[in-house]
Amino acid sequence: MSGVEKKSWISYRRHWIPVVALGLGVAATVWWFVSPWPAALMIRGLFEKGANDTVAEMQPYVPTSGVTAQLGLAYGDGENETFDLFRPETADAALPTVVWIHGGAWISGQSANVDPYARILANEGYTTVSLNYTVAPEAVYPTAITQLNDALAYLVGHAEELGIDPDRIVIAGDSAGANLTSQLAVLTTNPSYASELGIEPALAAEQLRAVILNCGIYDVSGIPNAPGVGGWGFRVALWAYLGEKDWSNTPGGQEMSTLDYVTADFPRTWISGGNADPLTPTQSQPLAEKLGSLGVDVTSVFYPEDHEPALPHEYQFHLDFEDARTALQSTIDFLADVTG
Repeated sequence: MSGVEKKSWISYRRHWIPVVALGLGVAATVWWFVSPWPAALMIRGLFEKGANDTVAEMQPYVPTSGVTAQLGLAYGDGENETFDLFRPETADAALPTVVWIHGGAWISGQSANVDPYARILANEGYTTVSLNYTVAPEAVYPTAITQLNDALAYLVGHAEELGIDPDRIVIAGDSAGANLTSQLAVLTTNPSYASELGIEPALAAEQLRAVILNCGIYDVSGIPNAPGVGGWGFRVALWAYLGEKDWSNTPGGQEMSTLDYVTADFPRTWISGGNADPLTPTQSQPLAEKLGSLGVDVTSVFYPEDHEPALPHEYQFHLDFEDARTALQSTIDFLADVTG
């Protein structure tokens, strides 16, 4: 037996399997810390489930007839450059138009998440549009804002065939979509901001009648130090969206904070946030106060801290809440006022 060659320990499968597993584990751990992809995709999965649940909750309140739908229309050549369009069946002329930008922390979401709300608003006598854009990490800033501006240009350029009144447009958004909405509004009304971004606004200021802002983010300066899981999640999302781990020192990290760029020319604004949403006291209320101090016409829908039931982030889509239905009616009344 002395002539038999002794195998090294690594030649036995029972030895190299754990070595490979360890190597993969180390690689995965390193990737987790050097790339936003793993955490961003994990967060995306959680957000997508929540969005699907919210869509299901809205369905009983969506009109089952009276609204026509065109889904997946293209405003550009990119895979995500599409929109859904809704109009009253009886409409035979161009209508004032609500363009809705979905949320999802800049890393998730799609037009289908807000289509039920868009159908509800269309039933009130509007052409409504829900836009898609490329989320992060698949694309980084300023891709989304550029795409959305291009979408507005397409809608105005094809207004007649789409049933859009190009002189009565309202842009709306929820969560990260509200941030993007606020950027588009500043882009339209603040020439120095448009110059800083290097983007030619698709709309003239007089075409943008108003904005609707639900549960948004308008000042990212405090997020690097935000506590808890929520703060960690925002930091991951912004790393993915802005393309750099030290995103707070990037131009995009400054330009996203629209609180610093709004002027007295900002359009009329409807703004809301739930009392259990941590973004309300840190984001929505400060923006409402800033706009009011500039003389902008602001309709604010906020709630006392001890309001019951406690209203969470994106409460406006949870139409089982009486307060969400009241906020919807307030939105409808606001639209009638600004587009009439």
